Amino acid sequence: MFTGIVTDIGTIEVADTRGDLRVRVTCGYDTAGIDLGASVACSGVCLTVVDKGAGWLAFDVSGETVSRTATGMWAAGRRINLERALRLGDELGGHIVTGHVDGIGTVASVTEEGGSHRVVIAAGPDLAPFVAPKGSITIDGVSLTVNAVRDTANGFEFDLNIIPHTAAVTTFATLAAGQAVNIEIDVLARYLQRMEALRGKA
Repeated sequence: MFTGIVTDIGTIEVADTRGDLRVRVTCGYDTAGIDLGASVACSGVCLTVVDKGAGWLAFDVSGETVSRTATGMWAAGRRINLERALRLGDELGGHIVTGHVDGIGTVASVTEEGGSHRVVIAAGPDLAPFVAPKGSITIDGVSLTVNAVRDTANGFEFDLNIIPHTAAVTTFATLAAGQAVNIEIDVLARYLQRMEALRGKA
Protein backbone atom coordinates (compact mmCIF):
# COMPACT_ATOMS: atom_id res chain seq x y z
CA MET A 1 0.00 0.00 0.00
CA PHE A 2 1.21 3.50 -0.88
CA THR A 3 0.14 7.14 -0.62
CA GLY A 4 1.11 8.57 -4.01
CA ILE A 5 3.73 10.84 -2.42
CA VAL A 6 6.93 10.31 -4.40
CA THR A 7 10.07 10.08 -2.25
CA ASP A 8 12.74 9.68 -4.93
CA ILE A 9 13.30 9.71 -8.69
CA GLY A 10 15.13 6.66 -9.98
CA THR A 11 16.71 5.95 -13.35
CA ILE A 12 16.57 2.59 -15.10
CA GLU A 13 20.24 1.82 -15.57
CA VAL A 14 19.85 -1.65 -17.09
CA ALA A 15 16.86 -3.42 -18.64
CA ASP A 16 17.72 -7.07 -19.23
CA THR A 17 15.34 -9.70 -20.64
CA ARG A 18 15.90 -13.08 -19.01
CA GLY A 19 12.46 -14.68 -19.30
CA ASP A 20 10.84 -11.77 -17.50
CA LEU A 21 12.37 -8.32 -17.72
CA ARG A 22 14.81 -7.40 -14.96
CA VAL A 23 15.45 -3.72 -14.41
CA ARG A 24 18.19 -2.20 -12.29
CA VAL A 25 17.21 1.22 -10.96
CA THR A 26 19.65 3.72 -9.51
CA CYS A 27 18.17 5.70 -6.62
CA GLY A 28 18.99 7.93 -3.68
CA TYR A 29 17.60 5.57 -1.04
CA ASP A 30 19.79 4.05 1.65
CA THR A 31 19.35 0.58 0.20
CA ALA A 32 20.90 -1.05 3.27
CA GLY A 33 17.59 -0.37 4.99
CA ILE A 34 15.49 -1.96 2.22
CA ASP A 35 14.96 -5.71 2.50
CA LEU A 36 14.86 -8.11 -0.41
CA GLY A 37 11.17 -8.81 -0.99
CA ALA A 38 10.14 -5.26 -0.06
CA SER A 39 7.57 -3.48 -2.22
CA VAL A 40 8.42 -0.27 -4.06
CA ALA A 41 6.08 1.67 -6.35
CA CYS A 42 7.82 2.42 -9.66
CA SER A 43 5.85 5.14 -11.50
CA GLY A 44 2.70 3.68 -10.01
CA VAL A 45 3.56 -0.01 -10.39
CA CYS A 46 4.07 -2.07 -7.23
CA LEU A 47 7.22 -4.18 -7.71
CA THR A 48 9.26 -6.46 -5.47
CA VAL A 49 12.93 -5.83 -4.71
CA VAL A 50 14.82 -8.92 -5.95
CA ASP A 51 18.38 -7.63 -5.68
CA LYS A 52 20.13 -4.52 -4.40
CA GLY A 53 23.44 -2.78 -3.90
CA ALA A 54 24.73 0.61 -2.85
CA GLY A 55 22.54 3.14 -4.65
CA TRP A 56 20.50 0.68 -6.72
CA LEU A 57 17.56 -1.72 -6.58
CA ALA A 58 16.57 -4.48 -9.01
CA PHE A 59 13.06 -5.61 -9.91
CA ASP A 60 11.60 -8.34 -12.10
CA VAL A 61 8.85 -7.04 -14.40
CA SER A 62 6.54 -9.70 -15.84
CA GLY A 63 5.30 -9.65 -19.42
CA GLU A 64 1.79 -8.99 -18.07
CA THR A 65 3.02 -5.90 -16.25
CA VAL A 66 4.87 -4.62 -19.30
CA SER A 67 1.73 -5.08 -21.43
CA ARG A 68 -0.44 -3.12 -19.00
CA THR A 69 1.83 -0.17 -18.34
CA ALA A 70 2.87 2.92 -20.28
CA THR A 71 4.76 2.31 -23.50
CA GLY A 72 8.51 2.81 -23.13
CA MET A 73 8.57 3.12 -19.36
CA TRP A 74 10.86 0.12 -18.85
CA ALA A 75 13.61 1.27 -21.23
CA ALA A 76 17.15 1.94 -20.04
CA GLY A 77 17.63 5.62 -19.25
CA ARG A 78 13.99 6.18 -18.31
CA ARG A 79 13.42 8.20 -15.11
CA ILE A 80 10.71 6.82 -12.82
CA ASN A 81 8.92 8.00 -9.68
CA LEU A 82 9.69 5.89 -6.60
CA GLU A 83 7.81 5.41 -3.35
CA ARG A 84 8.50 2.90 -0.60
CA ALA A 85 5.56 1.01 0.90
CA LEU A 86 3.48 2.70 3.58
CA ARG A 87 4.28 1.74 7.16
CA LEU A 88 1.90 1.90 10.11
CA GLY A 89 2.23 5.34 11.68
CA ASP A 90 3.37 7.06 8.48
CA GLU A 91 1.64 10.27 7.47
CA LEU A 92 -1.03 9.68 4.80
CA GLY A 93 -0.29 12.79 2.77
CA GLY A 94 -1.87 11.74 -0.53
CA HIS A 95 -4.54 9.05 -0.74
CA ILE A 96 -4.62 5.26 -0.54
CA VAL A 97 -2.79 3.85 -3.57
CA THR A 98 -2.42 0.14 -4.33
CA GLY A 99 0.22 0.22 -7.05
CA HIS A 100 -2.05 -1.53 -9.58
CA VAL A 101 -2.40 0.20 -12.95
CA ASP A 102 -6.03 0.43 -14.12
CA GLY A 103 -5.34 1.88 -17.54
CA ILE A 104 -3.09 3.97 -19.75
CA GLY A 105 -3.71 7.63 -20.54
CA THR A 106 -2.08 9.97 -23.03
CA VAL A 107 -1.00 13.52 -22.24
CA ALA A 108 -3.08 15.69 -24.57
CA SER A 109 -1.52 19.01 -23.60
CA VAL A 110 0.67 20.79 -21.07
CA THR A 111 0.15 24.55 -20.66
CA GLU A 112 1.59 27.05 -18.21
CA GLU A 113 -0.86 28.75 -15.85
CA GLY A 114 0.79 31.18 -13.48
CA GLY A 115 3.68 29.29 -11.96
CA SER A 116 1.98 25.94 -12.38
CA HIS A 117 1.13 23.74 -15.36
CA ARG A 118 -2.28 22.50 -16.45
CA VAL A 119 -2.04 18.97 -17.79
CA VAL A 120 -4.85 17.43 -19.83
CA ILE A 121 -4.90 13.63 -20.02
CA ALA A 122 -7.06 11.62 -22.43
CA ALA A 123 -8.21 8.10 -21.58
CA GLY A 124 -10.63 5.46 -22.82
CA PRO A 125 -14.29 5.15 -21.80
CA ASP A 126 -13.70 2.20 -19.45
CA LEU A 127 -12.19 4.48 -16.79
CA ALA A 128 -14.68 7.34 -17.22
CA PRO A 129 -17.12 6.22 -14.47
CA PHE A 130 -14.33 6.29 -11.90
CA VAL A 131 -13.00 9.82 -12.43
CA ALA A 132 -14.79 12.88 -11.07
CA PRO A 133 -13.96 16.54 -10.45
CA LYS A 134 -12.20 17.05 -7.09
CA GLY A 135 -11.65 13.30 -6.82
CA SER A 136 -8.27 11.64 -6.33
CA ILE A 137 -6.30 9.92 -9.07
CA THR A 138 -2.78 8.52 -9.38
CA ILE A 139 -0.69 9.34 -12.46
CA ASP A 140 2.68 7.61 -12.76
CA GLY A 141 2.57 6.99 -9.02
CA VAL A 142 1.74 10.58 -8.06
CA SER A 143 -1.39 11.37 -6.03
CA LEU A 144 -3.28 14.23 -7.69
CA THR A 145 -6.66 15.97 -7.58
CA VAL A 146 -8.83 16.03 -10.71
CA ASN A 147 -9.81 19.61 -11.63
CA ALA A 148 -12.31 18.94 -14.42
CA VAL A 149 -13.65 16.05 -16.53
CA ARG A 150 -15.04 16.14 -20.08
CA ASP A 151 -16.53 13.35 -22.19
CA THR A 152 -15.11 13.00 -25.71
CA ALA A 153 -15.93 10.97 -28.80
CA ASN A 154 -13.24 8.39 -27.90
CA GLY A 155 -13.59 8.38 -24.12
CA PHE A 156 -12.91 11.29 -21.80
CA GLU A 157 -10.25 13.74 -20.73
CA PHE A 158 -9.44 15.30 -17.39
CA ASP A 159 -7.43 18.28 -16.16
CA LEU A 160 -4.72 18.29 -13.51
CA ASN A 161 -2.78 21.15 -11.94
CA ILE A 162 0.93 20.47 -11.39
CA ILE A 163 2.46 22.92 -8.93
CA PRO A 164 6.21 23.72 -9.16
CA HIS A 165 7.05 21.59 -6.10
CA THR A 166 5.36 18.51 -7.57
CA ALA A 167 7.18 19.01 -10.88
CA ALA A 168 10.51 19.39 -9.07
CA VAL A 169 10.26 16.18 -7.00
CA THR A 170 8.73 13.93 -9.69
CA THR A 171 9.28 13.13 -13.36
CA PHE A 172 6.54 15.64 -14.27
CA ALA A 173 9.11 18.35 -14.98
CA THR A 174 9.55 16.74 -18.41
CA LEU A 175 5.93 15.70 -19.03
CA ALA A 176 5.00 16.39 -22.66
CA ALA A 177 2.07 16.01 -25.03
CA GLY A 178 1.85 12.54 -26.54
CA GLN A 179 3.46 10.82 -23.55
CA ALA A 180 1.76 7.69 -22.19
CA VAL A 181 1.11 7.60 -18.43
CA ASN A 182 -0.03 4.99 -15.92
CA ILE A 183 -3.43 5.64 -14.32
CA GLU A 184 -4.71 4.20 -11.06
CA ILE A 185 -8.25 5.19 -10.11
CA ASP A 186 -9.23 5.91 -6.51
CA VAL A 187 -9.87 2.60 -4.75
CA LEU A 188 -13.01 4.08 -3.14
CA ALA A 189 -14.39 4.94 -6.59
CA ARG A 190 -13.83 1.33 -7.66
CA TYR A 191 -15.88 -0.05 -4.77
CA LEU A 192 -18.63 2.54 -5.16
CA GLN A 193 -18.99 1.70 -8.85
CA ARG A 194 -19.24 -2.02 -8.03
CA MET A 195 -21.90 -1.41 -5.36
CA GLU A 196 -23.89 0.76 -7.76
CA ALA A 197 -23.73 -1.94 -10.44
CA LEU A 198 -24.98 -4.59 -8.00
CA ARG A 199 -27.74 -2.32 -6.73
CA GLY A 200 -29.09 -2.07 -10.29
CA LYS A 201 -29.44 -5.88 -10.39
CA ALA A 202 -31.31 -6.11 -7.09
